[in-house]
Amino acid sequence: MSQLPTLRQLQFIIALAEHGSFSRAAEAVFVTQPTLSAAIKELETILGTVLVERGARGAVLTPAGDAVLERARRVMTEAEDLVIAAQAAGEPLAGPFKLGVIPTIAPFLLPQILPALRARFPDIELFLREDLTDRLFDALRERRLDAALVALPYDAPMIETHAVWSDEFLFAAPPDHPLTRRATLSPSDLADEPLLLLEDGHCLRDHALTACSTGSARSDFAATSLHTLVHMVKSGLGATLLPRMAVDAGLVDRMGLEVRAFDPPVAGREIGVAWRKGSARAEEAIQLGDAIRDILDAPAAD
Repeated sequence: MSQLPTLRQLQFIIALAEHGSFSRAAEAVFVTQPTLSAAIKELETILGTVLVERGARGAVLTPAGDAVLERARRVMTEAEDLVIAAQAAGEPLAGPFKLGVIPTIAPFLLPQILPALRARFPDIELFLREDLTDRLFDALRERRLDAALVALPYDAPMIETHAVWSDEFLFAAPPDHPLTRRATLSPSDLADEPLLLLEDGHCLRDHALTACSTGSARSDFAATSLHTLVHMVKSGLGATLLPRMAVDAGLVDRMGLEVRAFDPPVAGREIGVAWRKGSARAEEAIQLGDAIRDILDAPAAD
């Protein structure tokens, strides 16, 4: 049987492609430059082709090197998934777990659930990243995250999701706003109401517009965060929709705003957990989402 490349050699060629020089690649994988260079030479001997063009300006992969690089990444991913699957089978949700969270969830949900999650899964090491949905999905596909808490629906290639709980939208406006004096309130009442919303890129903006399908967003103002949004409303610039999760967490406390729920059927968004299609941590992602739902459904302590 022909000699096969080692995982270490594949790791070195990946590092070399990412860093563009032997010295920086060696530093990234914690070996000396001669060790890395010798391993790449041995890999070229095993494969019978030149993988790297060495020059004064650094190292560049040849066409053969590019072809090997693509497969090396797949092999390393499968090896990493093998380890993760074995560990998860022995003890799910133990060790490092990289979780992404969108900005309209993170500051309002995490303080509530993190202590309970740590109590339920004492061996988990949660690494958190807050970012917009598109960038979190990119990180999932690139295996830089294991799972993400996002608002649904949100279709994306190579991403699977599991809905966990519902988060209704509430109408928020200054006390003198005409809609605050209505005995009942439905999303259709916002037909002629230009809403203050988050800027493009936040899925909450799209979900809010979908919830009140006849409404519209003000084009002259857009906020970068919910905290900025409520201050814009307080300043009398208009009305908005806020997730109940944020209101319950105190977002509008002492802001002097009128907050109203809509009459049934309730308008809102689904909160769920997302993961890369085919991920070895899919079951753990679902288990984490279900645990969060249980924490949120648990009666509050007196």
